[in-house]
Amino acid sequence: MIQLANRIQRAQSIVLSTHRHCDGDGLGAEMALFFALRKIGKKVRVVNLDPTPRKYRFLQPDQWIQYFDENPVLPAGVDLALIFDTNDERLVQPLYQACADQGAKMIFIDHHPILEQGPKPSKESIIDIHAASTGEMAFQLIQALGIPLDRDIARCLYTSITFDTQLYRFIRNSPNSHLIAAELLRYDIDPEEIHRHLFGNQTVQKMAFLAKALGQIEYFGEGRVAVLKIRDADLAFYGLETDESRDLIDMIMTIETLEAGVIFREDLHDRRVYKVSLRSKGQLPVLGLAESLGGGGHMFAAGANYQGDFDELRDKVVRNLVGALPKPRLTGS
Repeated sequence: MIQLANRIQRAQSIVLSTHRHCDGDGLGAEMALFFALRKIGKKVRVVNLDPTPRKYRFLQPDQWIQYFDENPVLPAGVDLALIFDTNDERLVQPLYQACADQGAKMIFIDHHPILEQGPKPSKESIIDIHAASTGEMAFQLIQALGIPLDRDIARCLYTSITFDTQLYRFIRNSPNSHLIAAELLRYDIDPEEIHRHLFGNQTVQKMAFLAKALGQIEYFGEGRVAVLKIRDADLAFYGLETDESRDLIDMIMTIETLEAGVIFREDLHDRRVYKVSLRSKGQLPVLGLAESLGGGGHMFAAGANYQGDFDELRDKVVRNLVGALPKPRLTGS
């Protein structure tokens, strides 16, 4: 982090960003660093590809973030771009190329494994697969820069860490998430409000969508693999954003018998385009399957964007997962 902190100190104009369809981790991390760098007088801009999902708007992102899809103009003289929560440049296009064309140094700050079958991050990128969230890494970077925390920074970092650990359920066997959160709570950030925005505030329309969707789950491998196909058109019918389907996979994975779950989300405009979300309880790796579909992620939580015939896609995914199922866990008599 010290080398990156030194490069930031030398930079004249900095762009911060995250992957398309941002989530709470990347958004919270980039906004925390934005507020931190402003405190030391840095010329810094947050430029994301597309609008921020509704659940994160309590951070008032539209007040600070430029959306490249709507306004594809970069600040003049950008010499450093920091990209959070991905190390795959494909998830940041065309913004990635626009920054590179200006001669900006491209650095990823991420906790996902580097892809075996995809583009590689720059050598100066910081990839820490042991970090439970990108927010943890942003916290460390702000410390390395010697910038004091304040309420705005702490609120964004807490959002990032809380979201990606799913309320501190997934902490990679490390105390870091809890220790950092304890430090952030010193800054009057109202954690209950953040929890409510991230994991509560369900609408009547959302519940109606969930009732329809969850009744369509298919099971394979003696009930150990669950598969669900949903449609952006159904989300639109209920007045929901695509981000509001994210927690479906978490609900599915609470089923006791499951080893793995998959959601295929059909694109609103093209019925041959799908967002694939893969999840495992930790015995069945899904990252390799995601990479074979052109995606990436974590070892046991990954995804991909796929274009092609749905039946072929589903058959491939189901065949792969069922074929790789571990032997059933033994239970006591």
